Amino acid sequence: MPKTRTAEKSARSAARKAVRNKSIRTGTKSSVARAEKLIVAKKTKEAKPAVIEAISTLDRAAKKKVIHPNTAARKKSRLMKKLNKASKKA
Repeated sequence: MPKTRTAEKSARSAARKAVRNKSIRTGTKSSVARAEKLIVAKKTKEAKPAVIEAISTLDRAAKKKVIHPNTAARKKSRLMKKLNKASKKA
């Protein structure tokens, strides 16, 4: 239990932000997973727009400070690396 009025307000604020962050984080994970699934299935034509969408959601999550910008950059890099590797094989 918070002891001060400021701590109470901070707890309410944290609860609101947690709800917002959870939906953004879930959407980001879903879009990345969708793109990776298409890459693994060797459907590169469908994977390219999915990767672009995933990168966009990662950028938005990083902009809103839901995930760290370096985490977003790392995930984008790995996603593009997988797509490029699949494109070369096809």
